[in-house]
Amino acid sequence: MPSPPTGAAARRPPGAWLAAALAAVVLVLAGCAAPGAAPEAKHAGLTGDFFTHDPALVKGEDGEPWFIYSTGNGQVADGNIQVRRSADGVDWEYAGEVWQEKPAWLAEAVPGVDNLWAPELYEHDGTWYLYYSASTFGRNLSVIALATNTTLDPADPNYEWVDRGEVISSKGKAFNAIDPGIAEDQDGRPWLSFGSFWAGLQLVELEWPSGLRAGTEEPVAIADRQAPPNAIEAPYILPHDGAYYLFFSRDFCCQGLESTYNIAVGRSDSITGPYVDAEGKDLLDGGGTPLLASDGGRVGPGGQSVSGNVLAFHYYAEELDGAFRLGLAGLEWKDRWPKVRWE
Repeated sequence: MPSPPTGAAARRPPGAWLAAALAAVVLVLAGCAAPGAAPEAKHAGLTGDFFTHDPALVKGEDGEPWFIYSTGNGQVADGNIQVRRSADGVDWEYAGEVWQEKPAWLAEAVPGVDNLWAPELYEHDGTWYLYYSASTFGRNLSVIALATNTTLDPADPNYEWVDRGEVISSKGKAFNAIDPGIAEDQDGRPWLSFGSFWAGLQLVELEWPSGLRAGTEEPVAIADRQAPPNAIEAPYILPHDGAYYLFFSRDFCCQGLESTYNIAVGRSDSITGPYVDAEGKDLLDGGGTPLLASDGGRVGPGGQSVSGNVLAFHYYAEELDGAFRLGLAGLEWKDRWPKVRWE
């Protein structure tokens, strides 16, 4: 979910940020407040309950189920991360939530926090690591937190997410600590990418097995629009064929059919950058190779993740009056750059 800046950094018409925030809240309430209540629909090859925002995809392999964890809603289980499951990646069902109540410390860390946003899932040595955002619209007093589990399936008797506390906070910082993404470098060290608006996209080193920060080093910047309001967020780093690909969302989410969200990508030989686009422009200087944008009735795609060469994202469906929906597309590689492949 976006958390755009206020004050001098917000160079939009008066009231625009408030309108965007209210629109996002309305969309979340409309799409997530009553999972399974919407009539079964078919769109872009998907069926069932696929009403997700900021999807974190884990593609099932060898007959295993697929899972998507996504932004929560205050009217369902205290705004906790939602879980959906599919046997085949096509027909989806609502499977529950991470918790029935948020960890109590979040309310003190982020006053007014409601929904938990933009989860990330990563498996290491038999443990699943769930990173998620606690924030409020229009402020960068945000926290990325962590929980761990041995399974993703709420139907598993061993299903229990254990709170591991804060990973990073943006209290008093220029950046915004939301939209976590995890990747390992060639030495197996984990890194957390994050960021939304404000100081752009950031990267900080973690460590296994805790999944928490490796030290006290400040995050390094990896992408920036270099123009207010710096509409860039949702980083996701994908190691591929000896390089690192930084997927990100830019422009404006959460305004239904008025959304201008789109997905772009850059590449680096090092996980810490510099990342450049296909034209050689540095992502710290506003670069980014377009990957997926609005097309026909599919409006404002973004909030992406990748699993097994499948790109997951949300978008706003024209034929469904601008409600958000899950989108899935294949990724293929051409001249060392990813391309969307529609099945």
